[in-house]
Amino acid sequence: MTGLPEDQRADERIRQWVETHGKALRGYLWAITGSHHDADELFQEVFHRAWRNRNQYTEQGRPLAYLLRIADRLAIDRSRKHSAQTMGEQPWRALEPRDDGEPPWEKLERQESARQLEVAMNELTEIQRRVLLLKYYGDLTFAEIAELIDCPLNTALSHARRGLQRLRSNLAPTQDST
Repeated sequence: MTGLPEDQRADERIRQWVETHGKALRGYLWAITGSHHDADELFQEVFHRAWRNRNQYTEQGRPLAYLLRIADRLAIDRSRKHSAQTMGEQPWRALEPRDDGEPPWEKLERQESARQLEVAMNELTEIQRRVLLLKYYGDLTFAEIAELIDCPLNTALSHARRGLQRLRSNLAPTQDST
């Protein structure tokens, strides 16, 4: 890639980002918006903005953090525009390939676990949910998350800790009954 002209190197970098980080980025957008349609629109807009600014990009860390910063800001802007929209019906269900040979009881168990996680995630504050989703989908460090959400590192850590504690307490009674 180093022997290519600058524009071609930048275009190749964007193509590699789509291949490498597309799934995590789309997963984050889907979990934040609760809508496949909105996630797809924002996904396209993230890469459009990255492409538009391709010649200004300088390597300062992980590309996924850069893309998630764009995605997070776009999602917040969209949320503000749609003001009181809530999360969709099942935003926390994991996107996983289907195995036609899966026994029905395992499928039901997985669906029930996803439903319980959705309920528990919806009981978190918005900032706790964002921090946990950025950590899960983005695999970002807490320093990167703190920078992304514009707060001190200890505050980001506190949001994650409180969010995980709340998830644990909300899911614990359900897990004991199985």
